[in-house]
Amino acid sequence: MGIGKTGRRAAIGTVVALALALPALSAAPAKAADWRAWNIHVEDYPVSHGMEAFMKDITEKTDGRLTGKIFHAGVLGSQPDAIEQVRLGAIDFGVFSLGPMGQAVPETNVVSLPFIFKSIDQMYRLMDGEAGEAIGAGLEKKGIVALGWYDAGARSFYNSKKPINAPADVEGMKVRVMNNDLFVGMIESLGGNATPMAFAEVYQSLKTGVVDGAENNPPSYESTNHFEVAKFYSISEHLIIPECLCMSKKTWDGLSAEDQAVVKAAGKASADLQRKLWQEREAKSMEAVLAGGTQVNKIADKAPFQNAMSAVYDSFLEKNPDLTDLVNLIRNAE
Repeated sequence: MGIGKTGRRAAIGTVVALALALPALSAAPAKAADWRAWNIHVEDYPVSHGMEAFMKDITEKTDGRLTGKIFHAGVLGSQPDAIEQVRLGAIDFGVFSLGPMGQAVPETNVVSLPFIFKSIDQMYRLMDGEAGEAIGAGLEKKGIVALGWYDAGARSFYNSKKPINAPADVEGMKVRVMNNDLFVGMIESLGGNATPMAFAEVYQSLKTGVVDGAENNPPSYESTNHFEVAKFYSISEHLIIPECLCMSKKTWDGLSAEDQAVVKAAGKASADLQRKLWQEREAKSMEAVLAGGTQVNKIADKAPFQNAMSAVYDSFLEKNPDLTDLVNLIRNAE
């Protein structure tokens, strides 16, 4: 059945109205409202403050076109789940420890090698430079864009028996580690007995002698009251595993070049802020454990510990030969 004159006029009017509206619609600024961000930490924590500053900076620099909400304390799920959600674009950004990212992004496993970084300052330099670029390239292949590297501190040994100054001091000691073959191998290479267990079980295990020691950064050692039952804290800095301020590549690719520049600059500024806040938090934690009677010693010569890791590195590189150049880049840096 044909369309009458009245119908044709109505149809033409609709087309004209749409044609007139299209320029106005295309001129409207894209609004990435309601970005969703994942964070495992509580709201009052250096990482959380860094993320809030990141989002605030972006919103201000884009006159409110780019906005979002950060969900703290892991309310959007576990880290493995959140990583997958970022890759899919269901979560727009988050801060993730590189330690558990290895299953999805092999390059991130490199920073979990014991003693690969010589100090926190060296980690900053390398992650802000060539090493960070290489790891970032690996992340991007998996749908994740690295915007900044946060400080998660350096893990050191603590125990209830004695100060640790040399590998021989670890011999025979039962040491709790995270459930990771690299960390088990680290303790075994020092002559100790590695005991993987849940973090929540460590205090009671130290108190009852199920384990003699563990390892972690000062804020974790202090905030969990582990210093009450393991009075010897030996600064080895054997694991320095940074955290990544990461954005979904799908979200990133949806931004204009101008907005990408804003987001990238905000990521760098937020990492600088978080590092400062973390160092302040660490200093307060060390003051607290010293006041609580902890005996703290700094391991003066780390070379014997580093040399003891040869088997750990050989095993890792045998399984991951394509990561040899990245391992050597970090390991040989000054």
